[in-house]
Formats: sequence, C-alpha cells, structure tokens
Amino acid sequence: MQSIILDNSDESIQYAVNCLKNGNIGIFPTDTVYGIGCDSLNINAISSLYIAKKRNLSNPINILVSNLKMIENFVISINEIQKILINKFWPGPLSIIFKKSELVPDILTANLKTVGIRMPNNKLCLNLINKFGFPIATSSANISGKQPYIMINKDLIDDFKNHANFIIDDGKIEFGIPSTIVSIEENYVKILRNGSISKEDISKALGGKVDVR
Repeated sequence: MQSIILDNSDESIQYAVNCLKNGNIGIFPTDTVYGIGCDSLNINAISSLYIAKKRNLSNPINILVSNLKMIENFVISINEIQKILINKFWPGPLSIIFKKSELVPDILTANLKTVGIRMPNNKLCLNLINKFGFPIATSSANISGKQPYIMINKDLIDDFKNHANFIIDDGKIEFGIPSTIVSIEENYVKILRNGSISKEDISKALGGKVDVR
C-alpha cells in the first residue's frame, strides 16, 4: 500500500475522514508532534495501529477529542480536579487519565479500566476530529522506541508506507515536545509522563491546594 500524501485543504481533510470511517489509519499533525491514528471504536483499526507502530499491546493508546461533549460517552465521570485541569490546559499538551466507560475497547487501553484523553491545540487536527465526529485513537507517528517526528520526511514515509492510508503534511511542528500525562489519585495528581506542562504549572492551576507528584 502506498500512503497518499495530502495537504491541509478541506478536500484533503474530508478524504482523511473517509479513510478513518473505513477503518484505515493515517498520519496527521497535532500541536506537539505528528500523530498516527484511527477510529477509537474500531478494534481492527486499533490492532492495525499497534502493528504499524510495532507497539506492545500492554502499552495503552490515548484518544484525542475536539470538544468536551465527545468525552461524555467515553468516561464514567469527571471529578473537580479534572475539570480544573481541562479548563486551564485544554486545548493543549495535557493528557488526563479518566475512568473509562464500557464503550471504550479494551485493546485501546491495554485492558486497563482507564483511558487517556487530550484536546490538541491544532486547528487542522481539531477540524479532522470534528468532521470525523468521534474521538480518534492517536499515538505519536513513530516506530515504538524511535523519536517522534515534527515534520513529514522520507524516514517517516518509509516507516509507515505499508500501513498508513494517508499522511497529511502541514509543515514543521514548532512545539515538538510530547504532552504531559497525569492521573488523579484519591488526594493528589500523579505525573505519569513529563512533558511541556510542568509540575509547577499544574500545581499553580490547582491553587497549590492539591499535591502534585
């Protein structure tokens, strides 16, 4: 399979949406790095995503949303700390772990009872998710263990030419730092992955009233 290289036009976005609805996977820009994603409810597509990245099935994949309403059917509840972090940092490079609903496929979350969700601060990506109409399961567009890509180049194309149905080239992503991932424990915030949003940023957003570890 040869990946179709797309630009950032509306026609290209619609082509990508159709590919995702047909169970294919594709590569597109986010606000942090280029991502590779698929329909978050399509088990076969999620399996293909793991295969494309050579990612261990024990490593869960997060989902991207374009608005808060998309979260409703995917999580059991949103607590007060999560609401504060959403209001402060979304859209942006903060992934938050929620208790997932039964709708979320187990393969996506490595059989965990939780799911990571983020709203990216990238207009093209948000437009893609909006037009698709559902959260998109998304990981960084790189073979597991390799550095994420901040631009479309020959190496990225070669890595995924037999897997990605489409690649949207929107130029270089200036940010280039993966998102911070946090989970909310009983009485503190746990940083699972350090990223562009610091421990101090999170603590400040919570008014210093919640322990951040």
